[in-house]
Amino acid sequence: QVQPVESGGGLVQAGGSLRLSCAVSGRTFNNNVMGWFRQAPGKEREFVATISWSGEATYYADSVKGRFTISRDNAKNTVYLQMNSLKPEDTATYYCAAKPSPYSRHLYYRIFEYDYWGQGTQVTVSS
Repeated sequence: QVQPVESGGGLVQAGGSLRLSCAVSGRTFNNNVMGWFRQAPGKEREFVATISWSGEATYYADSVKGRFTISRDNAKNTVYLQMNSLKPEDTATYYCAAKPSPYSRHLYYRIFEYDYWGQGTQVTVSS
C-alpha cells in the first residue's frame, strides 16, 4: 500500500514561492510515477506536473511550465513541487498522487490513471 501525505501549503503573495512536499509511505515508492494535481473552488481537479520513478522524465501543464518544478528524492520517499512566480489563479488545494509503473521513464497525467491520493494541502495566493 502507498499513502501520500502532502505538506508545505500556505498563504503567499503574488510573485512569491512555495515548496510543497509529498511524503509517501510504503516500500514501493521507487517504482511509482508521481503526480501533482490541483483543484480550485468550483472547478474540476486538474493536472499540474508528473515525474517518472527514475526522475529522468517530467511533464508539466502549460499553465505552470517555466514556473513550477517537480522533483523527487527516492531515498527519502518524497516528491516535491517548487512553485515560483505564483499567481492568484494558482490558488487551489494541491494533491499528490502515485501510480505504480514498470517503466523508468513512464509518465501519467490523467486523473483516472493514478491509484493512490493524498488528502491535499491548501495554497492561497493573494494579489
